[in-house]
Amino acid sequence: MKAEVSHKISLRTKIFYGVGAIANGVNSNAFNYFMLFFYSQVVGVEGALIGLAMLVMMMADAVSDPIIGHLSDNWRSKMGRRHPFMYFSAVPVAICFYLLFVPPTEYGQSVTIAYFLVVAIATRTFITMFEIPSSSLVPEFTDDYDERTSILSFRYFFGWWGGLTIAVLAYKIFFASTDEFLDGRLNPESWVNYGIFGASIIFISILASSLGTHSEIPHLKKATEARDFKHIFGDMFESLSNRSFLIIFASAVVGAMASGINAALVLYFNTYFWELTSSEIGTLNFVYYFSAVTALFLAPRVTRRREKQHVAVIVYLVAALLLPLPIILRLLGVFVSNDSEWLLPLLMLHGYLDVTIFIMATILIASMIADIVEDSQKTTGRRSEGLFFAGQSFAQKVVHGFGIFATGIILSIINFPKDVAPGEVPQEILNNLGYIYVPLVIAFYCGAVLILSRYKITRAIHTANVEQVSKEAKKA
Repeated sequence: MKAEVSHKISLRTKIFYGVGAIANGVNSNAFNYFMLFFYSQVVGVEGALIGLAMLVMMMADAVSDPIIGHLSDNWRSKMGRRHPFMYFSAVPVAICFYLLFVPPTEYGQSVTIAYFLVVAIATRTFITMFEIPSSSLVPEFTDDYDERTSILSFRYFFGWWGGLTIAVLAYKIFFASTDEFLDGRLNPESWVNYGIFGASIIFISILASSLGTHSEIPHLKKATEARDFKHIFGDMFESLSNRSFLIIFASAVVGAMASGINAALVLYFNTYFWELTSSEIGTLNFVYYFSAVTALFLAPRVTRRREKQHVAVIVYLVAALLLPLPIILRLLGVFVSNDSEWLLPLLMLHGYLDVTIFIMATILIASMIADIVEDSQKTTGRRSEGLFFAGQSFAQKVVHGFGIFATGIILSIINFPKDVAPGEVPQEILNNLGYIYVPLVIAFYCGAVLILSRYKITRAIHTANVEQVSKEAKKA
């Protein structure tokens, strides 16, 4: 028997809810794919040092995640628990994002790194004030096992489209060649324009999503009990001790190591390993739009009569094997050469399949986290949506930062040159990069799959949890 859903979520609400993910898509795209390259190749900071700075930044950022999540779980206002945080974040996060791309370089490397740390931590903290409360709306919108996956599909669809759009525009417009800079990615002024545009999109996305979901406030869950600040850490520990959450958390930790390394190195592989131009990279990113569309429709359908955990494990395994495949084939000497007309089409096909699978896996993991809310509530008596989504974010940010830090170390170990044009990096260094990257990514993703296979909340268990929570609420 399916649990009754008291309030129907309209397509309009799903769309506006999803639009909010554009802000985090733009922000994550900048940090995951551009920041290491910008500060090491354009600004001139040592790769290992900027990698360490990003690790420190993400650790500081991650500490704030569960606190903001817990605060939003227990916030009481006329606008509910989530929207006050969402509205507040719009202006400061946009300003801080822009400031990332105008670092003071005239005072030396130490000042530049210190500036980056302060501004980056502020940026990530303010985006968290929107992202965690916004993500937490899903378990409040509906109790339905399948509808949660559907709503989250919209969120990840818009998140990817937002990040992709600014990436495509960056390569096609902002990083276009000039007389002074044949490779526009090395032009400091290009990054300033990129920062202005990204900040504007972030602001519009946050404001549109907050206003577009504002009408749902009367239907959202209220804070379950009034708790003072001295109980915050005890409550957090009790909620985060949930077995299913710990499994998701551990899986996210291991998986984030792989995604952090991949995200930080993808620009290096595209630029130096495959020797793609800015325009070609923009074209390559363009196919990811179709990946997001495919995942939007496919993720809710493949789980309609199946368990989320079973589908997620299969999807992650395929992703782990597919992600490094072109690099493996190149190292084995059986992939097309960089001057082949088939190189870009093959990389586009690989990217389409790989990103489709990855987005589906991410949607399913988030939907599984949403189902932990009632599983925890039946024992703690509290709804901790914000805390659980913050916990996932905590794991991803800390260890994703470790991945970027590890990448900086890898680049230093293989003596990867700075400020170098494509085609000028010795083949031995490029091969060494592949030899290190491939086994690390496969090992981390397979480890994440093994942990995730122990998740136990099924469709039947979720239905029972919702019914029990509903009965307890009626008694109260």
